[in-house]
Amino acid sequence: MLENDRTQPKLPPAGAIQSLSGIDSGGWFEYLVRVYPHHTDYSGAVWHGTYVSWMEEARVESLRSIGIEYADWVSQGWELPVVELSLRYHRAPKMGQSVAVRTRMASEGVRLLWDYEMRSTDGEELYATAQVTLVAVDGEKGKIIRQLPPMLKDAFAKLSIKP
Repeated sequence: MLENDRTQPKLPPAGAIQSLSGIDSGGWFEYLVRVYPHHTDYSGAVWHGTYVSWMEEARVESLRSIGIEYADWVSQGWELPVVELSLRYHRAPKMGQSVAVRTRMASEGVRLLWDYEMRSTDGEELYATAQVTLVAVDGEKGKIIRQLPPMLKDAFAKLSIKP
C-alpha cells in the first residue's frame, strides 16, 4: 500500500449514488448527486450554474420514476422549455459532498411550475431553493400547446401536488 493511499478519503463508487425511486407524501422526488471537481469554482464550492443542471436531471429522473422517458416526448415532437427560473443560493456545498436535489411539480396547466430544494443528505443544510416554469411546446410548429395531449396530461397529474 502506498503512503498516500492511507490519507485519501474512501468514497463509494459514483454508481453507488443514484436517484431514489418513488415520490414522498409531500410530492417530493429526491435525486442524489455528488459534488465533483467539474461542478466547482476555483475555491472548491459548487459553481452557481451547476445547480441548474442538477435541477434538470432531477426533473427528468422524477418523470422516469413514474415510467415516462423524456426522450420519448421529444421524439413525438413535444418540448418542455424553461421560460422562467428563480434560484436562491443559501450555502455552497463543497467538493466531495453529496447533495439531495428534491423536486416536485407545484402546478400543472399551460404553465408547469416545479419547486426545488437542494440539501445535505441528512437534511440539515439547505444549499439552494428554486422554482422553474416550463411550457409544453409543439416542436414542429414552435407554438405553446394549450391543450395538453393525454399522455402529457396523465403524467403531469401523477406528479402534481394535490391540495
